[in-house]
Amino acid sequence: MATKIITVKQQMRAAQSFPFFSSLAVVVPVLIPFWIAASIFTYCAMANHPCTRVCDYLVPAGYRFYGLLGAWVVLLNFSSNMAGWVGGGLNLALIIWAISILVIVPLGVRDILRARKEPWQEYTVETTE
Repeated sequence: MATKIITVKQQMRAAQSFPFFSSLAVVVPVLIPFWIAASIFTYCAMANHPCTRVCDYLVPAGYRFYGLLGAWVVLLNFSSNMAGWVGGGLNLALIIWAISILVIVPLGVRDILRARKEPWQEYTVETTE
């Protein structure tokens, strides 16, 4: 069996990728449909990462992002009623966007910085290649 070394930088980038792209997608809302599709692939690819610390960063970031999208589904189902409360659809969209940024971005930045300071070590994995 061959062995593969997962470097410190690869592990750090893996831990930082989901919070980074989730934050980027929320700040630039046009990217959200693309990130929804890509995030499913990213989450599945990293969920079985050999280094469990990568998953320690992935799971909370996934819960935040997918929880936010679930809340959006509920809010958008009642958007016609709620738009009257806040002065129109544009105001409602801006409020939802601002709350989304407050939920995702600060915690995503915290995770990115925390992953940078994490004491990663090279990881050796046996492969079947």
